[in-house]
Amino acid sequence: MRNSSLYPKLAFQSVRNNRKFYFPYILALLGDVAAIYIMSALCRDPGMKDIVPGRPNGYMYVTVFMNIGQVIAFLFSAIFVLYINGFLMRQRKKELGLYNILGMGKGHIAVVLVIETVYIGVLGIGGGIVTGLIFHKLVSLILHQMLGMPVPLGFYISWDGMAWTAVMFLFLLGVTLLVNLNKVRVSKPIELLRGGNVGEREPRTKWIMTLLGIASLGAGYYIAVTTRTGIDAIVTYFLAVGLVIIGTYCLFTAVSIFILKALRKNKKFYYQTSHFIGVSGMLYRMKQNAVGLANICILCTMVMVMLSGTLSLYLGTDQVIREQYPGDITVEVRYYPQPVEGEEDWAPFDPDAMLEGITGFIEKQGAAVRNVQTSYDLSFGAGMISDGVYTTDRFNASAQEVVLITCITESNYTAATGETLDLAPDEIAAYNVKGGELSIRWMVPKEGTELGESTFRIVKTLKDNPHFNPDITRLVTIVVPDNVINDLWARQAEAYVDNWSDMRWYAYLDVDATEEELEELAKIQQGYYETNLYEEVYAGTGSWMYCRWESRSEGAANAYGLAGGFLFLGMFLGFVFLLATVLIIYYKQISEGYEDKDRFEIMQKVGLSRGEVKRSIHSQILTVFFLPIVVASIHIVFDFNMVEKLLTMFYIHNTTLTALCTLGTVLVFFVAYGVVYVLTARTYYKIVER
Repeated sequence: MRNSSLYPKLAFQSVRNNRKFYFPYILALLGDVAAIYIMSALCRDPGMKDIVPGRPNGYMYVTVFMNIGQVIAFLFSAIFVLYINGFLMRQRKKELGLYNILGMGKGHIAVVLVIETVYIGVLGIGGGIVTGLIFHKLVSLILHQMLGMPVPLGFYISWDGMAWTAVMFLFLLGVTLLVNLNKVRVSKPIELLRGGNVGEREPRTKWIMTLLGIASLGAGYYIAVTTRTGIDAIVTYFLAVGLVIIGTYCLFTAVSIFILKALRKNKKFYYQTSHFIGVSGMLYRMKQNAVGLANICILCTMVMVMLSGTLSLYLGTDQVIREQYPGDITVEVRYYPQPVEGEEDWAPFDPDAMLEGITGFIEKQGAAVRNVQTSYDLSFGAGMISDGVYTTDRFNASAQEVVLITCITESNYTAATGETLDLAPDEIAAYNVKGGELSIRWMVPKEGTELGESTFRIVKTLKDNPHFNPDITRLVTIVVPDNVINDLWARQAEAYVDNWSDMRWYAYLDVDATEEELEELAKIQQGYYETNLYEEVYAGTGSWMYCRWESRSEGAANAYGLAGGFLFLGMFLGFVFLLATVLIIYYKQISEGYEDKDRFEIMQKVGLSRGEVKRSIHSQILTVFFLPIVVASIHIVFDFNMVEKLLTMFYIHNTTLTALCTLGTVLVFFVAYGVVYVLTARTYYKIVER
């Protein structure tokens, strides 16, 4: 063992002889390294800072999403690499044991493993960085297309990104090396030489784990289907995900064994050739492969949830923009319709004068106003005592949950929908309220002082929310007569003392101008406001506290920047997770092949025909490998409500679109999963029929 060139040769020979194991592993490592380098380079690319001059949100979105992506991708890569490394070591036990029997000490084996890790690092990390350099520009083009932003010129190489990526994966390979060296250190030569030939006992029914799995899945599903608002979804999403993950692992390790044993007890079902072989085979197979199947199931679920959710967000953004920006320019004014303490020079807000000043200002800049729409509303928080009964003391012990009550006028509702309601002073139309009445108890928060009560008869229940709002809490929208809304403002202002809500007035203007001219108009107006020269525009408009202009093009750029960033991140991470899913399936096919090769021969020796044995084994393989995606699809069904509520945080309320995106994603993934199975199954058949 003094020949120093022996170890590199042995290491190279080992990697080459086991290339059907190592090649996919190195390929996956290369893909992970390339993905993380690209995300790191996108964060550091100086050209990204000038995506759109004067609009920093584009760079902010890229930086935030890519940083999040790096963390998620690396954590997942760590789990994935450690899992695959464990599989590789199990397959190589006989080889390492033979080295030991032939005279190599554990120290010499350790040297071989170190050199093998160096080879893998050079090919995986080095190749990944080179691949990342090649594809960085292409990915940058795709990202900017999704964000709707111009592509920065030039080719950027991030030396910091290279160093950071290399350090992360060198650390990861170092951890796997330490794990492997420890396994060699504690193993006996005879144990290594016997490898996977150690007999397996029949798995026991684990009642505690079975009950834990059922309880965890049930709790996770219950949280998902009972989530009512976007803010609830944010608070409980990771709890629900954690419960479902725990339940999934328990499902495959314990619940599946419980079901298979129950089938075995059914004598009529069990004592048939195909059922006998299939049930008994899967019973032992589940014990050995439960964790791998659970990993595949969770990965499939993650890919489908990310792609369907981000695709729904991206495709629904166009409708959001149309609803949020009915005109080329949106002007929002916040005001109070009655004088408040300390406002001695208060004057009523005059919306007509405000509209005249706005249109005059736009026309003075050389643009023509073609169409104008206006509306105003009032929103305030309340506590729901029961459905239809609310209190302004929203954190009172009797309040079940906090809701947001939005009041819009009958005239605005008619202008938006074309429907005339003819409401009496005590009548309303209501969204998200059950029953025939709505009552608001005007109470001072924390004091419990009751100032009165307003009760309205609900003459029409609205199926859709007529007001555009993110679903941050439970929404209640009411349409009231025009002369009632100011009274409601006064009542809530009295109840909330210093924390009362403002009235909001909106003007939506269509203007004959280019997008650049519209954005310039908004900037000029902001300059008037900030330099106290706005009397020319706002003289005679009365008292108000806040005025904001926003062009549709700017709002659309921000909306698509956010939605495109999410979709890009979902696709990028989906690629990483899908790559891992393919690799896990591939390695499971190999392990199943080597196991079934011996079983294939034994069953023929005891009298079963080759056709019966082959059909039985193929039936088991199909059942076992398609079980994860079936369970993943069930997860998707229960998760749909929670994803839908999360999307409402981004103003997406289109259930049909979300359902179609989810269904399409699941169907496409089923097809892709089937293709992957067919391709990887070839390796299995070659091993079994050899």
